[in-house]
Amino acid sequence: MLSYWEQESFLAYDHIIIGAGIVGLSVSIEFALRYPNQKILILERGWLPSGASTRNAGFACMGSASELLEDLNLMSETAVFSLFEKRKKGLEKLRSRLGDATIGFRQQGSYELIKQEDLSIIDQLDYLNQLLFPIANKKAFIPSNKKLTEFGFSSEIAQGLIENTCEGELHIGKMMKALWSCALEHHVEIKTGVEVARYEEDSHHIAVIINDPIRNEEIALKASSVCICTNGFTKNLVAEEPVVPGRGQVMITDPIPSLPFKGIFHFDKGYYYFREIDGRVLLGGGRNLDVDGETTTDLSLHQPIQQHLENLLRTYILPNHQFNIAQRWSGIMAFGSDKLPIVKALSPRVFGAFKMGGMGVALGSLVAEELASLHQNYS
Repeated sequence: MLSYWEQESFLAYDHIIIGAGIVGLSVSIEFALRYPNQKILILERGWLPSGASTRNAGFACMGSASELLEDLNLMSETAVFSLFEKRKKGLEKLRSRLGDATIGFRQQGSYELIKQEDLSIIDQLDYLNQLLFPIANKKAFIPSNKKLTEFGFSSEIAQGLIENTCEGELHIGKMMKALWSCALEHHVEIKTGVEVARYEEDSHHIAVIINDPIRNEEIALKASSVCICTNGFTKNLVAEEPVVPGRGQVMITDPIPSLPFKGIFHFDKGYYYFREIDGRVLLGGGRNLDVDGETTTDLSLHQPIQQHLENLLRTYILPNHQFNIAQRWSGIMAFGSDKLPIVKALSPRVFGAFKMGGMGVALGSLVAEELASLHQNYS
């Protein structure tokens, strides 16, 4: 049972965005810039975003050499180039909007570790650099084997090293707080702890039905348009979309004295990644060990993968260092049959942006711009 005041002030909006992750917040800012006098609301079912926006590794990356070469087996050169371009332009837009200092963006080196059996990848760098030069404006990948001894990795995990010259790192917590603040500065309303049950559309408006656990009833919010930005959880609202969730597991050590490396690192086609942050080592990945099991929206940890990650740290990445694991967590990403994000009109009033393929940091800002432009074309 709602009050008169609640009915008057909290039920009707011009635009409702479902999901307060990187994409949802960025969409709200794009809408606020285009429609400065309209009411915009973001709904988030958790206290914090439920997917991976605040739970990833903080890589400002666009794909390692091995990932891109694998993509070329599945996609055309044009599609791979376009995806690389989207990631690059998305990162540039994010940095321009929020500022490098605000989001903790740094370029301390980005590298891919190459195992003995994959050394042929290095022979294909000239091809990749030629393909990507029109957008990178420099060699995107440079052999850097001389740094292997300096970094101290076991030779069993790295016989070669490739520097990714276009990439960097950032502080995910600072970035998300800055996006949140930017949205609020543009008079976007953000409500957390709100579970959207479904939406219903007629010829005049969209009704977004939310569950109110205090009143033990459903409440209908009305809007002229709705944007679904729920990434790995998209099937909860749009069951027919070709989106598959993927859990990413992460751990971070206590500070390690005399840590021999900085920057960010990938290996095994991006399935594993680690970085230095505040003198600690953050390591994530291993989804490829149990793809079916990690195709889930369950945030709980999978012990065999956690143990595997810890073994990688002790045996290969930090073989000469003692350390303790300080924290462990997971996040939910979204994948599909290809790595291209989905930005589409589900109807003239309902729009969606999801399936970031684990690259939401890089893609989010540009995808939001594309969705806002698509919406404007329907207005």
